[in-house]
Amino acid sequence: MVLSVSSLSDVLVAGGCVRPTTLLAGLRHGAVVPQRFAVALLLSGSGLLVEPFAWLQTLWYGRAIQACACPDDPVVVIGHWRSGTTYLHQLLAADPCAATARNQLTVAPQAALVLKPLLRALLKRTMSQQRPIDAVPWGPEDPQEDEVGLARLTMDTNMAGIAFPQHYLRNFRRSVLNSSAAFERHLLEFTRLTWLYEGAGKKHLVIKNSAHTARVGLLLRLFPRARFVYLHRRPIDSVRSLTQVKQRLVQLVGLQEPPSNLRQVEETAAAHDQLQEAFARSRHLIPKGQLVEIAYDDLVQLPLITLERIYGALGISGWSTAGDAIAARIAKAQAYQAEPVVLEPAAEQRLQDLFS
Repeated sequence: MVLSVSSLSDVLVAGGCVRPTTLLAGLRHGAVVPQRFAVALLLSGSGLLVEPFAWLQTLWYGRAIQACACPDDPVVVIGHWRSGTTYLHQLLAADPCAATARNQLTVAPQAALVLKPLLRALLKRTMSQQRPIDAVPWGPEDPQEDEVGLARLTMDTNMAGIAFPQHYLRNFRRSVLNSSAAFERHLLEFTRLTWLYEGAGKKHLVIKNSAHTARVGLLLRLFPRARFVYLHRRPIDSVRSLTQVKQRLVQLVGLQEPPSNLRQVEETAAAHDQLQEAFARSRHLIPKGQLVEIAYDDLVQLPLITLERIYGALGISGWSTAGDAIAARIAKAQAYQAEPVVLEPAAEQRLQDLFS
């Protein structure tokens, strides 16, 4: 497997620098196939390279991380993947008063505090201009969902199903619909890292993670005043889009061969329903005034009005400052044209049957 510098960087940003203990734990959930040994070597080798700096981070910042009092009222963007969560995250993160996880943190959170200047400079020089999964423009300072960073620290994330796609649903049930005490510790650690990394001078924390749609109870235990933005889109459209994205992501960082498009559609649709059912069971836990629901079409067609509505509904301060920055980010995004999602005919027909 011969990769350009930018392609190599994209692999590392998407799934590299995994801690050795995380990869070893992953072998309990699936086997690496010979065709993917090169990817496994890249992911594990980059993790080994970073590991000494992870030890330094623990030594130098361990107490500060444990003592970090990150906000107990983060703004948490949830909703099924491909429902506009990335776009909303980009807009919320444009607020100069907002702290959030970004690519330069999630690529190696275990060492990001120690390597902060180096990682930023390295990624700025090497990352491609567009995300390899959907051609969305990206860079080291663009926001990233915390599940991507968590995947470096624990195998108990949705990314386990991407690494081992032949066991996707099993990993989805294990790591998204359920969670462990160890995952809870990793989530709190990562959130504290995010705040330490870029919280200085900021007023609120933004977290975006579609997997958190099934973790409302956990989020409220950790952050009792958490404010949720739940995005929803026509299921057939989000499942179609996610099917394509998952296939591309598996090609990028998977340790097994991808399933057929037909199977990917079926499993993605099943996981979609299970995610939404999990949210429906737990939404009553969210206190009044801490949840706002947004339709995908409203976000895409009326982004500034929609963002102002979110700020008002959740009591996020500083709209007079945030509005101009968000408007500028909206203008920047207007140049982006979403790629058409075209599945193989049999997979598209199966998708139509499932949602007819």
